[in-house]
Amino acid sequence: MPAKNKIIVLRFSAMGDVAMVASVLKEFAIQNPAAEIIMVSREAFKPFFNDIPNVVFHAIQPKTIHKGIIGLYKLYQELRKYQPTATADLHDNLRSRAVCTFFRLAGIKIKRLDKGRAEKKVLIRSENKIFKPLRQTVERYADVFRELDFNIQLSHQLKQNPRELPSKATNLFNHLSVKKIGISPFAQHIYKVYPLEKMEQVIASLSSMGFELFIFGGGKSEQTIAENWANSHPHTHNLIGNFNLTEELAIISNLDLMLSMDSSGMHMASLVGVPVVSVWGPTHPYAGFLGYGQSESNCVQIEHPARPNSIYGNKPCKCGVESCMDLIEPQTIVNKIKENLNG
Repeated sequence: MPAKNKIIVLRFSAMGDVAMVASVLKEFAIQNPAAEIIMVSREAFKPFFNDIPNVVFHAIQPKTIHKGIIGLYKLYQELRKYQPTATADLHDNLRSRAVCTFFRLAGIKIKRLDKGRAEKKVLIRSENKIFKPLRQTVERYADVFRELDFNIQLSHQLKQNPRELPSKATNLFNHLSVKKIGISPFAQHIYKVYPLEKMEQVIASLSSMGFELFIFGGGKSEQTIAENWANSHPHTHNLIGNFNLTEELAIISNLDLMLSMDSSGMHMASLVGVPVVSVWGPTHPYAGFLGYGQSESNCVQIEHPARPNSIYGNKPCKCGVESCMDLIEPQTIVNKIKENLNG
């Protein structure tokens, strides 16, 4: 017999969105201890769920065995073996809809994320923009479980619980009295990235104040940039390419603060309970993607009638000759960080 409450949860990407799902499932697991979750996402994101009780992680491999409709049917067959009672589609894309169709045909209850597409279009349009906060994405995720008749109340509170540092990072934390700041300066979309020359000015200022700085997030090209910064500024460490995701989460959990774009770095810090100063350009926290438990007062952004003009940051700024990112002064970011650490 299947368990009374065993839910398949589908969210395949992107990294920040999956991290937000993990923040919701942490609350869900505490409030619904009898329920079991089968979390379906990409293998790379498994560390987000390692410490959440009653969650089993099942990897989707969309480029190989789960490619195409035949591959998705194979994924469905794998998931059927868990004998689920319901499916929560927190992605609502072609792949997740296909898997849900198989479950629906088998008589399994399905509930799907409401992305609020229409109201988001109104928020970003050029004319007759309706500028108001929309429902937070984490609440939209929680709504799917509520529609499946579960009780879940999100606290929207950061709960920092420092994890054991990886052995090769312990020497970076020798100076216990020094404030430690993570910096996640990159993003999937270039329009969400604060100009790198200005970010280096931020790093130089923070370094001169004696803060310990840790740079996260990126591939080979970003690693080269971060290494140059680390070599140029005291107390600055490049972590890109040196630690896996589990280790990065452990390191972040021991920080005092994270500086991030509107990107996965913000959501990783939120997952481990660390406050974030976030920098926003063509996107806006009103769209619902502010990190779980984070304060809007820690969002660094300019006011401009053209903002926001993008939900996901894949479109350039429309603020004029200078982009809304360029109009943010490095000292503004530094001041917000000082305000948080000295408050």
